[in-house]
Amino acid sequence: MATTLRETKDTLVDRAEQQMRAHFTDSKLTTRQKLALTCRALFDRGHDSGLAGQITARGQEPATYYTQRLGLGFDEITEDNLLLVDEDLTVLDGDGMPNPANRFHSWIYRAREDVNCIIHTHSLHTAALAMLEVPLVVSQMDATPLYDDCAFLKDWPGVPVGNEEGEIISAALGDKRAILLAHHGQLVTGATVEEACNLAVLIERAARLQLLAMSAGTVQPLPPELAREAHDWTSTARRDQANFAYYARRALRNHPDCLTNEVQI
Repeated sequence: MATTLRETKDTLVDRAEQQMRAHFTDSKLTTRQKLALTCRALFDRGHDSGLAGQITARGQEPATYYTQRLGLGFDEITEDNLLLVDEDLTVLDGDGMPNPANRFHSWIYRAREDVNCIIHTHSLHTAALAMLEVPLVVSQMDATPLYDDCAFLKDWPGVPVGNEEGEIISAALGDKRAILLAHHGQLVTGATVEEACNLAVLIERAARLQLLAMSAGTVQPLPPELAREAHDWTSTARRDQANFAYYARRALRNHPDCLTNEVQI
């Protein structure tokens, strides 16, 4: 016989969060493995744009981070071909060179101690929305992790290989986890690779939903209080871990070459 049908929403939320903390634990994957799996997962979800876009994650030493080698697409990234670079983009470990556009990542890491992973891509629907100089509008439940958490840079500062672009983009991002860059693409950040991966998947889906809705009518806003509640409910470390594990399993099935050693996800 059911015993929870008269319990309050707060009680049910607390119970669900306790269960998630018990059932979803920290991953045994290394940072390199998480980055490689993220690249493959995002490639499969429309984030491919030739060699454009970068993914980085802080290294163990201060002012260092991992990134992909220029010349490789997201579908070619493995845990072994990632580079470790410093803030000047000098390669500390690995072969090849990083994308010069990684420079603005250094600015974001300096401005945001809470950020440990950055994903920037020119994914199809975020790039299309950016062409319209229209901010991202979150009006669907699945996208609420981005509610009031996605900044907008209306003025395109040009190719992001200079320090000026780093200053502009990091300032425009502010304390948000994501930003839509006009005439450019999207950027998301995370305290973990899992969080950033999850937001990168969501921002592309949210942009696609917005474009579809705009083509049919006027996008209606979410009630702010309920949207904020949904944002907080869906923006937890355990939920990020659960989502990432699913994306990682799919990526590994489609791209078994991205990891050197067999792992359990």
